[in-house]
Amino acid sequence: MWRALLIIRRIIGIAVLTVLAMWVISAASVLHWSSRDEARKAHAIVVLGAAQYAGRPSPVLKARLDHSLALWNRELATLLILTGGTGRGDTTSEAAVGRAYAKKRGVPDTAILVENEGRTTSESMRAVAGLLEARGLHTALLVSDPFHMLRLRILARRFGFTPYTSPTRTSPISPNREARWRHIFGESVKAPLAFFFERKL
Repeated sequence: MWRALLIIRRIIGIAVLTVLAMWVISAASVLHWSSRDEARKAHAIVVLGAAQYAGRPSPVLKARLDHSLALWNRELATLLILTGGTGRGDTTSEAAVGRAYAKKRGVPDTAILVENEGRTTSESMRAVAGLLEARGLHTALLVSDPFHMLRLRILARRFGFTPYTSPTRTSPISPNREARWRHIFGESVKAPLAFFFERKL
């Protein structure tokens, strides 16, 4: 009896240590990709959506848009894809707000595509894959907050296109230590799940 209980305790202990080790590896990977900028030529620059307020980009979305425009001005792509659906109570989508912002800053309307149905990262990335595939394109430079980079890479590969990541350094989230680590912790769980599941995240 005691031997059986000891074996069970050891198995549980090994399982806990294994899960902990996997989480540490995942968190380290999130941190690694959050600090790596792969900006280079690609078929499209893709901006992940964030909140908008009555037609104006939130500070987080504005930072992402400004970073994407800097990449655009470096002529790293000839297509700008803006993502993000309509939140509860909103009358316009995050992607539409991004489009207006980019047009005012010199990006031709003919060079902009919008994905305005996605309410989660996974939904938006799947839609982006469809937009690229329909045009025979297969590479994209992904723009979002640093903590987001690893999961975006995983989803892009899963949905069939080649990702390069370029994290936004001016997001108001980055200087906020508590918010930054909260997002990193969340991504350390979400990123591994993105390998296997169609998460609503």
